Amino acid sequence: MRKLFAAFAVAVLLAALAPMALADAPELTLIVASNQTDLTNPYSYGLDKFKEVAERVSGGKIQVTVHKGTLGENESELVEKLTMGAADIVVSSPGFMTAIGVPEIDIFSLEYLFDSFGHWEKCLDGDFGKAMKDIVLERTGNQFRIMGYWSAAVRDVYAKKPVKSPEDMKGLKIRIQSAQVQQAFFKGCGAIPTTVAWGELYQALQQGVVDGAENDYTNFTLKEHHKTPNGKYISETHHDFTTRLLLMNGDKYDSLTAEQKGWVDEAAAACTAEERTVTYKMSDESKQKAIGDGAVVTEFKDIDIAAFKAIATPIQDEFAAKNNMKAQLDMIRAAK
Repeated sequence: MRKLFAAFAVAVLLAALAPMALADAPELTLIVASNQTDLTNPYSYGLDKFKEVAERVSGGKIQVTVHKGTLGENESELVEKLTMGAADIVVSSPGFMTAIGVPEIDIFSLEYLFDSFGHWEKCLDGDFGKAMKDIVLERTGNQFRIMGYWSAAVRDVYAKKPVKSPEDMKGLKIRIQSAQVQQAFFKGCGAIPTTVAWGELYQALQQGVVDGAENDYTNFTLKEHHKTPNGKYISETHHDFTTRLLLMNGDKYDSLTAEQKGWVDEAAAACTAEERTVTYKMSDESKQKAIGDGAVVTEFKDIDIAAFKAIATPIQDEFAAKNNMKAQLDMIRAAK
């Protein structure tokens, strides 16, 4: 009898607790991820802000799990997980979309497209940014929805000698990204575009396999490229104010209630602002670190930017004509 009573008591207790457990369970769980394992990376601050805001504004009805490199350190892995539903929101560079039938996305790879962070923000947060969101959503069949435009700072050239004009780049083997429009620009400057894996670039600079490279202060100082003989001279060409995408699966977003969309949208806006703020701050700090480590910096004001733009502008025009992007290019130029 005592056993029966004990079993009955347990059953009653579980029945009483069940509604409480259901009440405590979040109505929406989200997995957000980047490929960066460094906890001081701007992406990490951005994703943490998304979690903080989403859970706060929803009153705990959204539960966010953040992965910093733990779902994959390659962006291609994260994009695959996003399409499969193993992740809900990821950070990625735009370039992968070229291979899946969105050639328009390479507009972000054009050199000297933006003149400053202010110009970049005005365009990405305005009509141009909205137009690109619509293009991506349509071309990918609702597979990828851009929730925010993140920054990876501004890219400069660093090499075995100062680069003040295209003339100074002639014959230099420069490690660059693989986009065709970028290849065309550096070839137009007389350089020899070279492909080297990011993880192997320090050694390539150290051993003279390449004469230089291009990236933003934060990334190349973290890898200590500026301490190599062929990375010592930093020239502030500011040729690329870079764009990274905060992506969500479009079907997942559409499945949310109007209230849930509001929470997610608010968190996306907050984390985008946070990531940009941290990126700009770290860029300034990284420049000072490079100088302190003995790097030689040629300031932006001492670069013949007009000569570089003279090479970049026809490439922009050709790209726009080929991909029916003249309207979008005009939006950017009109915002200057």
